[in-house]
Amino acid sequence: MERRVRAQRESHPWLVFEEDGDVVAYAYASEHRTRRAYRWCVEVSAYAHERARRRGIGRALYACLLELLRRQGYANAYAGITLPNPASLGLHEAMGFCMVGVYPKIGFKQGQWHDVAWLQLRLRDDSVPAEPLPTQALYAQNDLAALFERHAAGARED
Repeated sequence: MERRVRAQRESHPWLVFEEDGDVVAYAYASEHRTRRAYRWCVEVSAYAHERARRRGIGRALYACLLELLRRQGYANAYAGITLPNPASLGLHEAMGFCMVGVYPKIGFKQGQWHDVAWLQLRLRDDSVPAEPLPTQALYAQNDLAALFERHAAGARED
């Protein structure tokens, strides 16, 4: 995981939620494709440990992440979800993502092949987009603490 964070941290945000010194949830974005034409597109992912589920933490992290990506100038967010996973599909659909397709038997894990659903969320509709802001420029914005607090207000205590 550390290698993934290091590879993307200058261009894509990673958000974590800690509880009692442990990371129990995170949400992040990464490059969707390496070709230059796709530089306004990101792949997003979120994870919540069992003890952090059903408390609104994942939703709060995702909402914050998506707002940060909009501020950076990204136009599309894509999420790949290994099926079956009704909870993740429900979260993404609640966040405004729409199903764009399913890759059958593309992911092999836990000893078997799985289908992966792909969902898309349009973040911005700039006709001629500016280059995405690097994360350092994003993190220099004065209102980030208020942004985090606003989204964290939706998470519930255990």
